[in-house]
Amino acid sequence: MDAILERCAGLDLHQETVVACVLHGSLDRRPKKETRTFGTTTKELLQLQDWLLEFQCTDIAMESTGVYWKPIWNILEDDFKLTLGNAQRIKNVPGRKTDVSDAFWIAKLLRAGLIESSFVPPVNFRDLRDLSRYRRKLLGHTTSEKNRIHKVLQDANIKLSTFVSDLFGVSGRALLESILDGEVLKVDEVKAIVKTSLKKKVPQLLDALNGRIRPHHLKLIQMHYDHLLYIEKQIEQLESEIDQLITPNREEMEILMTIPGIQKDAAASILAEIGIDMSVFPTDGHIASWAGTSPGNNESAGKKKGSKSNKGNTHLKAVLCQVAWAAMKSKDSRLASFYYRIVKRRGPKKANMALAHLILRIIYQMLKTKTPYQEYGWDYLPSKERKKDYFIKELQKMGYEIDIQENKSA
Repeated sequence: MDAILERCAGLDLHQETVVACVLHGSLDRRPKKETRTFGTTTKELLQLQDWLLEFQCTDIAMESTGVYWKPIWNILEDDFKLTLGNAQRIKNVPGRKTDVSDAFWIAKLLRAGLIESSFVPPVNFRDLRDLSRYRRKLLGHTTSEKNRIHKVLQDANIKLSTFVSDLFGVSGRALLESILDGEVLKVDEVKAIVKTSLKKKVPQLLDALNGRIRPHHLKLIQMHYDHLLYIEKQIEQLESEIDQLITPNREEMEILMTIPGIQKDAAASILAEIGIDMSVFPTDGHIASWAGTSPGNNESAGKKKGSKSNKGNTHLKAVLCQVAWAAMKSKDSRLASFYYRIVKRRGPKKANMALAHLILRIIYQMLKTKTPYQEYGWDYLPSKERKKDYFIKELQKMGYEIDIQENKSA
């Protein structure tokens, strides 16, 4: 392997130890090797930093092992050019595997420029990632607690959900709190509690409230409801923190929100995952592959077999799929038209993933050029043009040369 770096290091990471291997020397000669093991406390990581500075290392590579790479990255990122490699792609050949040999292998690959760096956003976007991901997790917890309350109410034969579409709306919560307070509601009291069209359903609501609720049910509902309220307060605090962090990137937020299906929360989550600097991805195809929205490739001997998309960034993929479901419902939009073209032959799930793939590539171009989304309408790329391009490509694959002439009489 031809060397391109004179002074570099490879790190083999573990929970308790870091094995560092430094390679230094002229590019046309065999490099000198220095290896040392450090602990993972802050004190010992600072010693690692000083040791690497002694050898005047310029580049350092490490594997993306769980979360063990993060504290090391935080300490070393200001003094060195760091490369985070995919563990699957830089795996050493089977055989005599040790921590020292792994560190030497990583350093050897880095010296030859053979490690493709994974995308690590700046620290402010890493903080935004933590908050937005935790917010999504808490939203899942709120859904779980609401489902548990529904389950206990059914067990107590309280049929509120039959007549109240949203049990956790203003009217539903008022009725639920009345149940927890042990109140025996009458017609006038129910009318005073409920809002809008529910006032017409007061007799049905009284029948629905007439169940077999026991103290056991009340205790369970109270615990679930208190936990739900606590989680909702936590979500409010998270959203306030996210708003503060995203303020410097308000322009990019506004650009993303011009896409059908993307609202404020989704825009913040997308920016948290990909950042605003699109130069880290050479093309829109690279960012789509990194996110895991690109279709998989499985071809051998000229035959293509079915394959799934890569795992990619699961957090970004989940947000994009939600955005795609919302964009699919937008009227007279290019995105909805694209979805309904695909769904007829590939089904709703694959059509949703294809639309998520398209939306991400659009986002890449929008952030790169700082331009808002432009709607081309439902009939963008008319069917005749699509068919013409398709048949031209198919004939070219068969070896034909195509010369298109317009029929003026048509």
